[in-house]
Amino acid sequence: MWLLDPALSPWLLLLVAAMAILYSSVGHGGASGYLAAMALFGLEPALMKPAALTMNIFVTLLVLWRLSRTGPFNWRLFLPFAVASVPMAFIGGAHSINSSTYRIMVGLALLLAMWRLLWEGKDSDRIQTPALWVALPVGAILGLVSGLTGVGGGIFLSPLLLLFHWTNMRGCVAIAAAFILLNSIAGLVGYASTATQWPAGIPELVVTAVLGGLIGAELGARRLAPTHLRKVLAVVLAVQRSVSTRARRWCSVLIAW
Repeated sequence: MWLLDPALSPWLLLLVAAMAILYSSVGHGGASGYLAAMALFGLEPALMKPAALTMNIFVTLLVLWRLSRTGPFNWRLFLPFAVASVPMAFIGGAHSINSSTYRIMVGLALLLAMWRLLWEGKDSDRIQTPALWVALPVGAILGLVSGLTGVGGGIFLSPLLLLFHWTNMRGCVAIAAAFILLNSIAGLVGYASTATQWPAGIPELVVTAVLGGLIGAELGARRLAPTHLRKVLAVVLAVQRSVSTRARRWCSVLIAW
């Protein structure tokens, strides 16, 4: 089953490319943005989830490859989140969640994170690695949410890493990308364990997302200063929060035009 009416697919591909650029610049695969873009055109959640997770995997692989040449990776910070999140992402991927619950669950958290990032402009030098009793449950919760919603979890982890000064902006980009990659793979495997059909058209979406990711990864790795990256992340959070309430109306006007 193709994801979309071929007459409208160029608009979807354009939105996917834009989301990939924006999200990959801050180390995100873009799944929440892809879900938003697909929701604009009324796609069924059962088709959106595997498409978003697949694009997430390819874009975060690209981001990690690009970041591998910019500095060391903080394994001590990453591993507790990853170990706890992956099995929960698999469990979440095997289940579904309706869009109303999704909006309620993430809306307030994303608004708060956006506000904090917009008003705290300087990159922090006060870095403190969280204790295991903090990192493990946080990773487990984010993994479950990631699997349920079809996102990789970076949209939730990144604000926590910065707001609690667990890493700086450059470190956050790398940690978020690796976290998203593992949880996207786990979520997709979980989905595959219960899926009865796979949507067609995913290769076209993946190619588009990767092309956008090439641009975004370059911006994030070398072109944007940490302060600017914080602003971009705030925009990403704002896009995720506002799309559920306004995007359908904008899309209807655009298509009619």
